[in-house]
Amino acid sequence: MAHSERDHKKGPGSETGVIRKDHRNRIRVALVYPNTYSVGMANLGFQTVYRLLNEMDGVVCERAFLPQQSPESKSPVPIKTLESRRFLGDFDVVAFSISFENDYSNLLTILENAGIPLRAGERNSHHPLIMAGGVACFLNPEPLADFVDVFFIGESEPALHKIFEIFDPCKDHQVNALNLARSVPGIYAPCFYSVSYSSSGRIQSFVPTEDVPSVIQRVFASDLKTISTTSTILTPDAEFGRTFLIETGRGCPHGCRFCSAGYIYRPPRFRSLSQLIASIEEGATKTPRIGLVGAAVTDLPCLESLCDVIQKAKLDVSFSSLRADRLTDAVVSLLALSHVKTATLAPDAGSERMRRVIKKGIQEEDILSAAERLVLANIPNLKLYFMIGLPTETREDVLAIVDLCVKIKQVFLSASRIAKRIGTITVSVNSFVPKPFTPFQWVAMDPVKTLQKKLKIIQEGLRAVPNVRVNAENPKHTLFQGILSRGDRRTGELLLRLHKNHGNWPETLRESLDHPEEYALRKRPLDEILPWSFIDHGFETGLLVREYERALAEI
Repeated sequence: MAHSERDHKKGPGSETGVIRKDHRNRIRVALVYPNTYSVGMANLGFQTVYRLLNEMDGVVCERAFLPQQSPESKSPVPIKTLESRRFLGDFDVVAFSISFENDYSNLLTILENAGIPLRAGERNSHHPLIMAGGVACFLNPEPLADFVDVFFIGESEPALHKIFEIFDPCKDHQVNALNLARSVPGIYAPCFYSVSYSSSGRIQSFVPTEDVPSVIQRVFASDLKTISTTSTILTPDAEFGRTFLIETGRGCPHGCRFCSAGYIYRPPRFRSLSQLIASIEEGATKTPRIGLVGAAVTDLPCLESLCDVIQKAKLDVSFSSLRADRLTDAVVSLLALSHVKTATLAPDAGSERMRRVIKKGIQEEDILSAAERLVLANIPNLKLYFMIGLPTETREDVLAIVDLCVKIKQVFLSASRIAKRIGTITVSVNSFVPKPFTPFQWVAMDPVKTLQKKLKIIQEGLRAVPNVRVNAENPKHTLFQGILSRGDRRTGELLLRLHKNHGNWPETLRESLDHPEEYALRKRPLDEILPWSFIDHGFETGLLVREYERALAEI
């Protein structure tokens, strides 16, 4: 039987809640997060799959991560699981949980360090079956199609049991992949699909070569009432420290046009007050710190009552997201009582017009009021998220980001004087990347030089404003993300070159003869077959088309 161990010393720091099981007569799964331990252990989806797999008597699941390696080190670091210190090659299945496109190349690094051939076609029955899931795979798994045997498209709870009822470690990979693809909704095995391209390089056809579904239906948990998603393992070395994470719901009712969470998790689902209270009571036995996680935490119908429960329990709480127009007195009071020093708001755009284009649904007065209330509640620091390069954006829209930050600073300063302490406003500027399954999936991304000019406008506009600092991701890095976000199978070759170049994107692009930047920079016609068109997320493409046209009508 499985048992939990407290104060597990073999992982980084001191872990509680680790599950160890005997490997004998069980399917052995290495669950891998393709980034460092601190990042992976802060991912609630990763922890949930770990728990669900270990709840199956016939499965043992252990964790592995991208090793932290000095840039000077050229020899590969062997990958071992934390629980038993076994090599990845000793497992029946290596399952990757992938949240971000920027981690794709880490998957190749991990496979190589584990001595596992990178390409699926070069592996045999002596190697583990390579699986992958996670939100990045929901959106567009094609850049990794050459390297992954089986993808799972959707939420894990409804389907994990069936996957491991069908998987047989004694059978060949092709047989397992075919059985899974035929029997389990959400399973996509790339080797059973053929892609052809036109003379212009566009996808011409995407067809099955075996008796497998031509369209992959994403799997989702229609009712969260019987499912609690919380931290399984606590560790001081996770990004959020020893915080007990609780998922309040899935999806978002606002449908911002740049954000995939508002579409691929449809319909929005929230947990009940009784469920969340039970989760809080469980967390309180382990740590005084609770983290409420979700795309729309402040839209939770029972949030006021939940805040009252947390406050009476004298627990500290943090929120993964705050909407400026949904800040209530109860939320602000709870943040203050939790000794929160920095609150984050995401106006996303500076002008009212741009916020209408992206369907943000908040007004300038909402943002200013939220900033004032937070500072008056003795939360001294604010972090503001903005994007540049959004569709139809003009120079005036970029200047509006500066203007809005100055207005926020004025409110911030007045409230700080009343509170008798002044903190810092951090303005985080990210370049817009078109994402699959959003109304902006067809638009062209701004070229790097254009993004750099826009970023310079903001940096120069705010340079002389006291207590305001600007942090920005390098637009070149955003270009790489854009290539992978909308890439097809051919970007697998690009990932191989990137891997050989030790992650050096500029060098990789210079070596490429096929202009991979076009994946990010090219506008798509509405009738083009997209790399992810074979996935059905439960809504018609017409919904995205209508939202796209409404956005353009705001010009």
